[in-house]
Amino acid sequence: MLVTGFRSAEKPHGALRLGLEHEKLLFPVGGDSPVPYEGASGVGALLSRLAPDGYVPFRETPESPIIALQQAQGAATISLEPGGQFELSGSPFVTAREAHAENLAHLAQVKAAAGELGLRLVTLGYRLTGSTASMPWMPKTRYLVMRRTLPERGRLALNMMLMTATGQVSLDWTDEADCVRKTVVVARLAPLMNALYANSPLVEGKPSGYMSFRNRVWDEVDPTRCGYLPAFFDGSFSYRAYVEWAMDAPLLFLRRNGQYLHPKLTFRQLLSDGFEGQPADMDDWTDHLSTLFPEVRLKKVLEVRGADCGTAGMTGALAALWRGILYDTTALDEAEKLLPKLTYAEHLAFHDTARREGLEGRLGSQELYRLAEEMVGIARRGLQRLDAADAPLLDPLAEVAASKRSPAAVLLEAWAKDPRPETVLRLATV
Repeated sequence: MLVTGFRSAEKPHGALRLGLEHEKLLFPVGGDSPVPYEGASGVGALLSRLAPDGYVPFRETPESPIIALQQAQGAATISLEPGGQFELSGSPFVTAREAHAENLAHLAQVKAAAGELGLRLVTLGYRLTGSTASMPWMPKTRYLVMRRTLPERGRLALNMMLMTATGQVSLDWTDEADCVRKTVVVARLAPLMNALYANSPLVEGKPSGYMSFRNRVWDEVDPTRCGYLPAFFDGSFSYRAYVEWAMDAPLLFLRRNGQYLHPKLTFRQLLSDGFEGQPADMDDWTDHLSTLFPEVRLKKVLEVRGADCGTAGMTGALAALWRGILYDTTALDEAEKLLPKLTYAEHLAFHDTARREGLEGRLGSQELYRLAEEMVGIARRGLQRLDAADAPLLDPLAEVAASKRSPAAVLLEAWAKDPRPETVLRLATV
């Protein structure tokens, strides 16, 4: 039954689509404090200001505050992460340039509305000042439950929820073999992508020792639901392998009769025994899949999750990168051969090097910036065969790789010259 859910997501080759998610951090203009939901210049006020511009507000109950906006004519959604990170979940498109154009229009609209409230949008992977204790929480029931349950699983769970921001791309597959191949390629190349997008070097006002501290946070969220599956690297990955892995993760919540409950069960236990006389159903499974956070996540789409939040150009490049690699057969062949075959343990070491050192790191004798250049080149050649009009979107990534420095290195250089929050925030403001 659970495997069937992934089979039902298969699409014909001509129907493959992609979508972008882009989270942004909100700050007051000229300040580095977090923005609460409440107040005349709060997150709720920003949602209310945007609502008349073609959106339908979403509330959990008629009396509840607005927590999301759904496009009245389209599939895009504006939603909130727990600490007020402002997210566009974009529409599915054939091309990366369509997804990029949608995000550009969204950013222009939100930037204008935010400016009227004295707010600004900032593209960083992690808040450079403050702590979880100083952060506001958005009024979403799911987050209030996870606020209690997830810290039981890891020391940095609240940091993930409140302090981080990412860019993601969702993609399709045609059948199980295609899904397996794409998932494994993304997993193997994910450290290179992380080095290209590393954009979170500062934590609580000082260098963290990581180019991507956002990625480091995931180590201490919940080892049963984060990171990489060993099956990605030993040839055993399949729909069933993902299901088996997912079933052994504990529930973060269970919805019953409009209430969020927290039974101390894995999904496997829920499936076997039910809860208070009620068996598990597919809605429970859908909820559970949404609370798993591996570097590559399967739901009805394949989600690539390893990039720090970056500029609009870098986010558009994310869609182009993975369209070029995954949707062109020759590019997929080339991508499979780019890196040496690593064991699970070797890959984790590679991953740690990439997030610590960014493009200045090495994989054995190979410099990561050179490998990143070749990865971008594979994607460009794939797009030129598939749809050449998408290829220019890769230019920001090519520039980063050619510079031999992750975006985080630029931030650290600016910080070293002028160690004030505003120095970095100004550089990262949309």
